[in-house]
Amino acid sequence: MTKKEKANFILHALNEIYPETPVPLNHKDAYTLLIAVLLSAQCTDERVNQITPLLFRKASSPQDMIKLSIDEIREIIKPCGLSPKKSSAIWHLSQILLTKHNGEVPQSFESLEELPGVGHKTASVVMSQAFGVPAFPVDTHIHRLLTRWGLTSGKNVEQTEADAKKLFPKECWNKLHLQIIFYGRSHSPARSPKREIDFITLKIGTKKALLELKG
Repeated sequence: MTKKEKANFILHALNEIYPETPVPLNHKDAYTLLIAVLLSAQCTDERVNQITPLLFRKASSPQDMIKLSIDEIREIIKPCGLSPKKSSAIWHLSQILLTKHNGEVPQSFESLEELPGVGHKTASVVMSQAFGVPAFPVDTHIHRLLTRWGLTSGKNVEQTEADAKKLFPKECWNKLHLQIIFYGRSHSPARSPKREIDFITLKIGTKKALLELKG
């Protein structure tokens, strides 16, 4: 099976399983999504969704966020991990949004990636999920699965993103990256993937991935 044939199989299979792709992180606008994605670094979406209501009750806009101290933010977000770095980034990016962007989240990759704590993956999530701009954010699930399925060399997330964009139609990117994440969580975990549920790997996986399947 060629890589293009694999890509077509994946698109069809995931559209069957996940016709709807709700954004996993709870948010009400681009700003709260940006903060939630920043908090999700090395933290589960479930944990982030437990913490953001506490934070957003105090501050759900840049104007309100800078009224809090960095220490106050850090205390609230501590369960998400990396709280010293994340709290500083949240306060300073909120200040920059007010001084440079009229309090609005910018709608360009370049401007987003200039903000403290915002890398290319975070910017891609915001661009795709808040503004509907085609993007293919690559998280650990996507990087692992596209490697497992033989669609990328798996050397780094940058290469994985580039390979994915070549294989899948642009109009599918925003939905597909969520579908792959959902599939990874429910059907193809990093440890002990099982034959009876990981049918995509069973159909198109690399030899190494097939050997890893249990059951």
